[in-house]
Amino acid sequence: MTGNVILDPLIPWPLVWMLTALAVAITGLALWRGLAGWWLRGLAAVAILAALVNPALQTEERNPLSDIVVLVVDDSASQRLADRPEQTAAAIARIEAEIAALENTELRILRIGDGEGNEGTLLMTALAAALAEVPRARLAGAILLTDGQVHDLDRAPPMAAPLHALLTGQRDDWDRRLVVRNAPAFAILGEEVTLTLRIEDQGAVPATLGQTTQVRVAIDGGPAQSYTVPLNQDIAVPLVLDHAGRNVIQFSVALEEGELTDRNNAAVVQINGVRDRLRVLLVSGEPHAGERTWRNLLKSDSSVDLVHFTILRPPDKHDGVPVSELSLIAFPTRELFLDKIDEFDLIIFDRYRRRGILPGLYLENVRDYVEKGGAVLIAAGPEFASADSLYRSPLAQILPAAPTARVLEEGFRPEITELGQRHPVTEGLEAEADGPWGRWFRLIELEAGGGQAVMSGPGARPLLLLDRVGEGRVALMASDHAWLWNRGFEGGGPQMELLRRLAHWMMKEPDLEEESLGAAAEGQTMTITRRSLSEGARGVEITRPDGETETLDLQETAPGRFQATYQGPEIGLYRLTDEDLETVIALGPAAPREFEQTIATGTLLAPVVEPTRGGIVAMQAGLPDIRTVREGRLAAGRGWIGITPRGAYLTADLRITPLAPAWAMLLLAAALSLGAWLREGRR
Repeated sequence: MTGNVILDPLIPWPLVWMLTALAVAITGLALWRGLAGWWLRGLAAVAILAALVNPALQTEERNPLSDIVVLVVDDSASQRLADRPEQTAAAIARIEAEIAALENTELRILRIGDGEGNEGTLLMTALAAALAEVPRARLAGAILLTDGQVHDLDRAPPMAAPLHALLTGQRDDWDRRLVVRNAPAFAILGEEVTLTLRIEDQGAVPATLGQTTQVRVAIDGGPAQSYTVPLNQDIAVPLVLDHAGRNVIQFSVALEEGELTDRNNAAVVQINGVRDRLRVLLVSGEPHAGERTWRNLLKSDSSVDLVHFTILRPPDKHDGVPVSELSLIAFPTRELFLDKIDEFDLIIFDRYRRRGILPGLYLENVRDYVEKGGAVLIAAGPEFASADSLYRSPLAQILPAAPTARVLEEGFRPEITELGQRHPVTEGLEAEADGPWGRWFRLIELEAGGGQAVMSGPGARPLLLLDRVGEGRVALMASDHAWLWNRGFEGGGPQMELLRRLAHWMMKEPDLEEESLGAAAEGQTMTITRRSLSEGARGVEITRPDGETETLDLQETAPGRFQATYQGPEIGLYRLTDEDLETVIALGPAAPREFEQTIATGTLLAPVVEPTRGGIVAMQAGLPDIRTVREGRLAAGRGWIGITPRGAYLTADLRITPLAPAWAMLLLAAALSLGAWLREGRR
């Protein structure tokens, strides 16, 4: 309980001071005139003034409030390295015991993990949130239990009490980190692109380690190749992408003995491969209505370099016109089919028949071109069923079907086969038209010997067959009436979309692979997609960044398409495996921000701690004692850290007792005035 005198004047203070001055003047005048009761007059004035200022005794009954110490514990990923969890647990137990031993002091503990996404350790944000819930008058101090690698120093709150940092880690900690300095988002297929890497060591690196190390490079989860590279230097890595679409390049270095972690020993770069120009050779055996359809399709794409030849005058034509008078261009067969055939990405034979223009040797060269990775598309007309058919040439060894010599001239609507419903070339084609497809009127009957029939005609006869030969691909369309869809006959059909998909499948575009495993990431959520021509349940094995594995079942969302959504528990590199397919994907960076710098240090926190007169203590040297210090004094020393007691309280009761009641003061003033009058009257 405490008490103090308070004044609660009955009139404004300026008026009180005016009356005080008047009383002093009257008393002084009485003294100057030699009045015997001047002092009684002065006391009377004092009594009147005392009544006006209304003095009272204020008595408070106080309940003391405890001082609060805030402990912010860094539980981010880098704090789970080596023996840091044990150091953290021991420090918490010691601090709890020390605070419990202090009188009227409580400890509030706040634990923080990794920030969302790749923000790193948001220690200052957590401290500011904790202090916002603590009354300023009760805050005795704050302690940060961390490795010192903080990523939000600009959000440090103002401190009215000592701030201390207890650092985990050991003096001999060291780590190796792989960094991708720069990598392009896009690269042209077949052209060299250069990435810059750096492998740097941090901390107390053992002297026994050399100045070089082995870096492994793997593309799209394939076999890794090793290279010897120097440490702590920028390294130029030349790469040539061999397929379009997303190329995932993974770089990694082996974990060395004593290294803190291997979480920053890998990096993943995703580069989209794009074709500079798609070179297509279109050979039309003779002019026909569908020839312009092929030409318009290929010329509509600015990325396509089209070489188109139409055989207008075969060698066996004898019309008496001298060759020197013709304005036709001679077919450069040798140049195209011997010297420069490997420069083309796709060769299309549109209603071509053997007329002696392309000798067997040239067609053998086309066959070898396919087996080495090229692509051939045959749009068959009636000549494919004749004696001049391309099937009766060396190309027969790579074609998926043989003609029966029968040509069906009847109306039919092309249909997608059961297999075609699952194949990416024809999947969902029905949705590309507003109504039923228009009819075609010619089909070359085929006897399928292999390949995949994705479209069919009357009597379920194969209409479009796809096949893989060696490293290349072959497509055979058993009709030359696709142009009817382009003309809108009977409503037309998805002719442009079909031919576009067909061309891109032959170019080995990843999005049109029949058997593929891919994933797309958004934040820490990945959508896994598995495409397959086979039926049955599908599952994918996921290897997380920490090495743990789990199996995720996929649901069939469309024929041949299986999908699932997976929420990654942490950012980093994930490996997906299903049968013989494998891919990798990074949620956030492969090496999160938490692992960019892993060596414990107090350098970053010094500008925040020092202004509060707090201390930064490495726990390896021993845990400090906690003492109480007065405000403004040094709050850290050898083997100890300090907090400032606040002495905050809560007022439970308040009583005010008047010291000079107005009636008593007025009565006293009257008595003193009467005494002064009587004393002066005797003289």
